[in-house]
This record gives sequence, C-alpha cells and structure tokens, in this order.
Amino acid sequence: MTAEIFDEAGIPVLLVGDSAGNNFLGMENTIPVTVDELIPLVRAVTHSTKHAMVVADLPFGSYEASAEQALASSLRFMKEAGANAVITRRRTVGASSPAREIRNSSDGPSRFLLLNHFTNSADTKCKAAKMATLIVEAAIALEEAGAFSIVLELIPADLAARITRALKIPTIGIGAGVDCDAQVLVWTDLMGLTKKPTATCKGLSTIAR
Repeated sequence: MTAEIFDEAGIPVLLVGDSAGNNFLGMENTIPVTVDELIPLVRAVTHSTKHAMVVADLPFGSYEASAEQALASSLRFMKEAGANAVITRRRTVGASSPAREIRNSSDGPSRFLLLNHFTNSADTKCKAAKMATLIVEAAIALEEAGAFSIVLELIPADLAARITRALKIPTIGIGAGVDCDAQVLVWTDLMGLTKKPTATCKGLSTIAR
C-alpha cells in the first residue's frame, strides 16, 4: 500500500531495507533478517509500483562470505522478487572493499546491479585524514568496478560532500549531510510512527539535488 502511494507521488527510488526487521517484523534489530523474509516484501513492492526503481537490501549473512555468495543472493532478489538493484554493505574500507563483488554482479544479466553502502559508526575515525582518504579511494574504486550509486551512512557531512564531488555516479545520503545527490528517509520515521527515530531523518532539506 505504501509503495503504491510513494510511486504515485513520484518518489524515484524505493528501498526495501533490512530495517524491515525492526520496523515491520518485530525484531530487535536488523541482524536476524534473512533473504527469505525480505523477498516477499520486495516482491510486494515491485508488484505495486509502475515507475520507481525498487532496490533490495542484502541482509547480514547473505553476502560476506564471498563475491559468489553476494552474486547468488543478488540474483535471487532479481529473479524471485523483481528487484531492479541491490545494496551490499561494508562497515570497513580498504582491502575488504567489495569491488570484486560489484564486478562479478555487473557481468550478470543486468549491468546495474549493485549500489554500495558505507557505514562507519565512529565519526572520530572518519574525521582522521587517513581514514577519509581511504573512504574516498574506496568510493572511486567502486565506481570504476561498476557500481551505479553509493549510499553514505553516518559519515561526516564534509566527507560525504568530498566523495560526492569525486564521483560521477550519484551518492545517496542517510545521516551524511545535505550535499549528497539524494537522501534516504525511513518512512516510519518520516510519519512519526517510530518510537525512537534516529537522527538520520532530521535536517534533511532535499530529497534529490
């Protein structure tokens, strides 16, 4: 129902996130969410929309083991649920950057398979020049590997702006300032339904640049 409303309102991208765990499935957090639990939710959204790009989250445990696992999970979301794209996450940068996962997926049936999602809960580490440089370099590597967009979550606004300037592909921010090309809003937060909404839904003046 909500997907149809947002689609008719002209929202260009609808993300079915692993946050469905605590926002919809009654879980304490997103860790227990499985691919099998998300696929019906993604399918419901794709069946209810005509215009928006539908993006599915790869939940914890469905992509970390190998690039092959990430590809297999991605294909399930595309084949069984009709997703147009998937998000793979990395909480660290550097040697573990998922560029290989993106290259493998980009060689699949669609060349626009993966967005990448950076998170870093320790802002102080991000502010260090070395860490910031690593994150920028990782973002560029992901663009070169075939990612068509990158989600930047909970990083300093100035670093998000720096990454946005460095890339040709769009950045999507969530708690990363207003200088990204687009913003993520969890609709239950937006509508005031979440008991303890996070800071990521505050102070976002733009949805898309």
